[in-house]
Amino acid sequence: MIAPQPAPAPRSIKSPEAFRTISEVATELDVPQHVLRFWETRFAQIKPIKRAGGRRFYRPEDLDLLRGIKSLLYFEGYTIKGVQKVLRDRGLRYVAEIGRGKLAGFGAPANIPTIEEMEDVVVAGTENQSPTVAALATLARFHAEARETLDEQRRVDLEVLLAELQQMKARLRKAREGVA
Repeated sequence: MIAPQPAPAPRSIKSPEAFRTISEVATELDVPQHVLRFWETRFAQIKPIKRAGGRRFYRPEDLDLLRGIKSLLYFEGYTIKGVQKVLRDRGLRYVAEIGRGKLAGFGAPANIPTIEEMEDVVVAGTENQSPTVAALATLARFHAEARETLDEQRRVDLEVLLAELQQMKARLRKAREGVA
């Protein structure tokens, strides 16, 4: 009879200042490793430390930059060339701030209501509103109720989510206008 193998020891949680391997970064960003390698070829600003054998180690600031690039590419609809232009025009720090979630709503069209304006919609009531406006009003209500009780990171995450929903609404509106 074969003895059962012991369960692997759980991985220790790294400190935020610790370097990360490419597999850890890929998991954290939810992108394949080959995408990270590809981004290195397209964005000179991505410079992980390479050890013997070519192993990559990413610093915390590299991770912020990668998050910002991912946000611009995947959520803001930028092309590779567009992100390169943002990096040239606005700089590495700007894109890293996007990655840290400090520029929530970046790129949102001007006609999208702010959270405070949506809270006013909630006060006015939701009768005769489109389903999209009603959904945004519900999110704004949740935001207003939760704002005081949430920790800073959760609040930023929710604001980013709200901004993404507002951008999707604008894109849907443009798509409908293009079809009509």
